[in-house]
Amino acid sequence: MNPLAGLVASRKFWLLTIDTVLSGVALVGGWYLAPAELGKITAVIALIQPMFVFVVYGITREDVAKLEAGVHPTQYTDEK
Repeated sequence: MNPLAGLVASRKFWLLTIDTVLSGVALVGGWYLAPAELGKITAVIALIQPMFVFVVYGITREDVAKLEAGVHPTQYTDEK
């Protein structure tokens, strides 16, 4: 499997990308739109971050279980 194709197909990659973009937009938006509320915006970002971390952790645990069971998609071969 092409490493780039594997990255694009990765749920973990997209979750972390979405998290980074949302956090960046919220923070930069706070700088320009509501500088007085920047502390609250930062607190909301800090509250949301663990959710993404735990979802990525859960997906990783799922992938490890599939690898140990021998049913992970990366373990399939085209040989007959």
